[in-house]
Amino acid sequence: MLNRYQTKLPVYICLSLLPLAAIAQKKSITEAPAYPQDFFRNPLDIPIFMAGNFGECRPGHFHSGMDIKTLGKENQPVHAAGDGYISRIKMEKGGFGHGIYITHPNGYTTLYAHLNNFAPAIQKYMHNEQYAKKRWDVDLQLPPDKFPVKKGQMIAYSGNTGASTAPHLHFEIRDSKSEHPLNPELFGLPVIDKLPPVPSEVYFYEGKSFNIGIEKGFYEKATGSVELQKKGDTYKVAKGGIINKFCKLHADTVILNTESFGIGINVDDYMDGSENTLTFYTAKLYLDDKLQTEVTLDNIGYDVSRYIHAYADYKTRQTQHKWVQCLFKLPGNKLEGIFTYLNSTNGFLYLNSANRLSAKVKIVITDDKGNDAKVEFVVKTDIPFDNSLMEMPVNSGLSQFNYNQTNDYEDANAHFTLDENQLYDNILFSYKTTPDTSVLSNRCSLHYPYVPLHHYFDLQIKSLKAIPDDLKDKVVMMYTDGKDEDGRAAKPAENGWYRASVRNFGTYWLDIDNTPPVIKPLQKNGAALTKASQISFEVKDEVTSVKTFSGYIDGKWVCFEQHANLFFYKFDEYCPKGKHELEFKAADENGNQSTVHLKFTR
Repeated sequence: MLNRYQTKLPVYICLSLLPLAAIAQKKSITEAPAYPQDFFRNPLDIPIFMAGNFGECRPGHFHSGMDIKTLGKENQPVHAAGDGYISRIKMEKGGFGHGIYITHPNGYTTLYAHLNNFAPAIQKYMHNEQYAKKRWDVDLQLPPDKFPVKKGQMIAYSGNTGASTAPHLHFEIRDSKSEHPLNPELFGLPVIDKLPPVPSEVYFYEGKSFNIGIEKGFYEKATGSVELQKKGDTYKVAKGGIINKFCKLHADTVILNTESFGIGINVDDYMDGSENTLTFYTAKLYLDDKLQTEVTLDNIGYDVSRYIHAYADYKTRQTQHKWVQCLFKLPGNKLEGIFTYLNSTNGFLYLNSANRLSAKVKIVITDDKGNDAKVEFVVKTDIPFDNSLMEMPVNSGLSQFNYNQTNDYEDANAHFTLDENQLYDNILFSYKTTPDTSVLSNRCSLHYPYVPLHHYFDLQIKSLKAIPDDLKDKVVMMYTDGKDEDGRAAKPAENGWYRASVRNFGTYWLDIDNTPPVIKPLQKNGAALTKASQISFEVKDEVTSVKTFSGYIDGKWVCFEQHANLFFYKFDEYCPKGKHELEFKAADENGNQSTVHLKFTR
């Protein structure tokens, strides 16, 4: 996972032009929402410097709040941003880690995440609930009269829990009814930012193409790019980038070998006092000074957040580690709200449909404080538009999966079904098998890892070897994207078939996993821990993941917590001073279990 507190990859915006005949002459599409400007305060006692802001592209989701730096330290006091009551406490190994939710009387809910301990009364309540349920990962819903809070009241201490890579506070403001996260910077919080976005490259994407019988999908089309150079207060195209047969540069004109095209821009935003890169608030595209379309990063629900893989150019992300954000919508992208178009074509342009082969393009990128950057250049297409090309017959030698239909595949080695909501665009599906006698099945390569799928689906693979009864619950479905490799427990189907729930294209095969997790104590057996605050283990599983774990001191359950590969118990009233014996167990997805016994003195 990207460490946003050390290095950060560039942010990209992908823009597409619209037919000239449908353009309304309008200076702006969206207006800033009328959020309250004086209700919420800074949740910390230190100035707000952000390591990440709302709407940034992250693997599998849009970033849903602001990451506020905590001076590189944990345990900074965290305060209620406004009057209200604590309505939820959630503890989880990933995601937000330790989180508190406050519901406010004005229709908003705030979230404070990656915390360490809570304020004493809240911590005691949560702690008692963990022991009552005998699990540390709890999700507690609270009534309004349990923990009412006032603006500025201390509720917790900042930390580094959950899917966090460095100390910080993740802070969100949500609409209480829809539960949609909103852009916190639009609520009048004290953020100082006088720095404009910095674009560095323009990217170009092939649009409608007719050089094969079946129309190519977004992930199969050509791309190119040119670098940008600032001249005065405007960024112009310059030499450099990905120049090829599809994309050429002549002076200030970009020449594209296509009937239609999309435009993208590599841009980072910054704020005063922080070296981290951020994302923009709005991106507007003009053609010959007429506004075409706009994207606004605000109000993105968790139910649609995974459409980040349709909004962004997933192929470029996977192959070049770049986020390319699109102002046009792929056919299967059901993300609404952030896009505004002035016609019904969802952002695609056929420039020569108006008998014009070139136009001036202007892109304006604006951050939350109104700082902006302008990019200007001329684009030209050198292929005349021909409607007859759209009627070319389908090439029956290619296997096409359609984004809005159920797609099935079955052969002697693998079979699966993708429902009508899985794909974001049509694909020319590729499949091959590779024999491998060292494992249970052939290696089945399902298309390419750089093409995204929206949710999980059941994949079945046939074992080519007889599996003894005592190993049938140890079968694992392995996966690789060509770089990394992992596995998940596979369940028996019928006649030697095994199934698992997966959500990526790539190469899969069956193998046996009878290796238990490795538990490494981080203190010596018999150690005196009189000055220690906790007892810890590092636990790793070679093939799948640690599914269950538990700890017992003198035969009684104690609350162990997981953070990545670290499993720890913070000493509490259930471990009095004296000599003790600890038993710690961990099991993986296939039920392989390890147990460690440890004596210690507290």
